[in-house]
Amino acid sequence: MSEQVRQENKMGVMPIPKLLVTMSLPMIASMLVQALYNIVDSMFVAQLNENALTAVSLAFPIQNLMIAVAAGTGVGINALLSKSLGEKQFDTANTIARNGILLGVLSSLIFAIAGIFGSRLFFEIQTKDAQIIEYGTQYMSVITIASIGIFMQITFERLMQSTGKTIFNMITQGLGAIINIILDPILIFGWFGLPAMGVTGAAVATIIGQIIAAMLGIFFNHKYNKEINVSFKGFRPCGKTIGNIYKIGVPSIIMQSIGSLTTFGMNNILLMFSSTAATVFGVYFKLQSFIFMPVFGLTNGMIPIVAYNYGARNKKRIYQTFKLSVIMSISIMAVGVVIFQTIPRALLGLFEASENMLAIGVPALRAISLSFVFAGFCIICSATFQALGNGVYSMLMSFARQIIVILPVAFIFAKTLGLDAVWYSYPIAEIVAVVMSIFMLKRIIDKKVKHLED
Repeated sequence: MSEQVRQENKMGVMPIPKLLVTMSLPMIASMLVQALYNIVDSMFVAQLNENALTAVSLAFPIQNLMIAVAAGTGVGINALLSKSLGEKQFDTANTIARNGILLGVLSSLIFAIAGIFGSRLFFEIQTKDAQIIEYGTQYMSVITIASIGIFMQITFERLMQSTGKTIFNMITQGLGAIINIILDPILIFGWFGLPAMGVTGAAVATIIGQIIAAMLGIFFNHKYNKEINVSFKGFRPCGKTIGNIYKIGVPSIIMQSIGSLTTFGMNNILLMFSSTAATVFGVYFKLQSFIFMPVFGLTNGMIPIVAYNYGARNKKRIYQTFKLSVIMSISIMAVGVVIFQTIPRALLGLFEASENMLAIGVPALRAISLSFVFAGFCIICSATFQALGNGVYSMLMSFARQIIVILPVAFIFAKTLGLDAVWYSYPIAEIVAVVMSIFMLKRIIDKKVKHLED
């Protein structure tokens, strides 16, 4: 690629509103498709029975942990790559990309081993119900042993994202999710003469979609991502580069892994009341993904813009990107609040909800959704910290929100006020997170942004 083309990277010259929309919309669209998959997947599983839905819900922390490691490593790759490209350090960018791919492969091997030896134990720790344990073991074994798909999909998507080519990520994520949706009923119920695989079928559909998306991501990077070269000819791992990736990525991994720990803890608090309460919590996460995924898609477009312009020392574009992202995020979340407050019964009805599940779920959705707008602001702040190379702030905010506030408050409310009060731990935690976000945002701007050139 010529030097002239490299110098005209759109992240440094295109007007911010147009740039943020063009960078984010493909990711928002693909994540909406993924959110739709999350919902449809559970809708099909729910048709087996409530125990099957509970098992998939209890497996969510492990799925989330895999995504945390893959996406967190991707944050490190993304921020370093975008910054290197902004500084015109193209050889450094290639080294970052190659080592990032290696880390994805090694991470998937670790989860495969953990899945082989630890799946059944994970469910036995949480419940004594033999059917839930069996369903959960089947599901978790498949998604961990074949986790190479999700790790390679996310890694190659982050490489495309780092150079601003998010339209291809829309294709890979969207196609992967659509394949999942199509295969779910075929494999779960045994359509077209295939054997009915039940919960295992749902897991197989998931990993097939992920592997196809990963293969497509590899093809797109090779064919269209000319700003970086991921050829492994003569490659040797670079300890310094890996260290730099994890310096930014580990806080993000820990931050997202905290979400897995919180979900695991909340499941066990809710199981004090009933398995249905834990099922409601799992259903909530499926439903809220339809609101949160577009915001995460927005941050996927925002992070490389902020990182690139930080490398290019253009504070005006950093400020513009942040302000517009906050407005868009809060607007999306406000729509989510309206939906969850007005039609919670209809949302739960998508999952074959019994009257008992509705009695628990309706107040749950209304209470938790009060946190959405606050969360929208905090998500953008967290993405800004990561883009500016300070993922530790994001980690601290997540730790305080979930470990220091959500779990203790939920446990105290469970013991003293009952199940309906447990859900209010979420809006309480988000208010705390907003206060922390404002303080840390001012600090990082003063330290890293204010002195940059106009």
